[in-house]
Amino acid sequence: MPDIGEAKILIVATDGFEQSELTVPLEKLKAAGATVHVASPQSRQSKDAIKGWDKTDWGQSVPVDLDVESVNPADYHALVLPGGQINPDKLRLEAKALDVIRSFLSEGKVVAAICHGPWLLIEAGAVKGRTLTSFPSIKTDVINAGGDWVDEEVVTDGGIVTSRKPDDLDAFVAKIIEEVKEGRHEPRQLAA
Repeated sequence: MPDIGEAKILIVATDGFEQSELTVPLEKLKAAGATVHVASPQSRQSKDAIKGWDKTDWGQSVPVDLDVESVNPADYHALVLPGGQINPDKLRLEAKALDVIRSFLSEGKVVAAICHGPWLLIEAGAVKGRTLTSFPSIKTDVINAGGDWVDEEVVTDGGIVTSRKPDDLDAFVAKIIEEVKEGRHEPRQLAA
């Protein structure tokens, strides 16, 4: 179980991430001592940054450290999946992003998703039989994928951390840190 100061954490996102759902974990995890990298499929299109969505309009850009194509999940202890409506909807069409997510899940590493981020857990086949939360508008999606949806600020099930919305970010980041300190969990069986 690594100390958070020794942990390497990956955030996977693309244009349209909810601004605070990427920047708050990025800043707080770095402040806690973790090494945090942002990966995006956008970087292969000669972009060195991705643009956030800030409540009702385009927000600020965040630098991208590496292309999702070059991610080696073995280099990281945890994965963070920010929400927003646009970001996870685009990412669930990216085969390599889904491969990265599935790798973290199957290796028992911490995977944290907030807001609409659980769409990616659904697409990766990781929801069936698990308790989680999300933004309320995708509650039915979670249930239809076989998950047990609850309305709580942060939920953990076998190292999978989920939260509902930006108001839950403090609890979300605190739970990520706690789960990283716990170390690996049992490998998860993914639905086909």
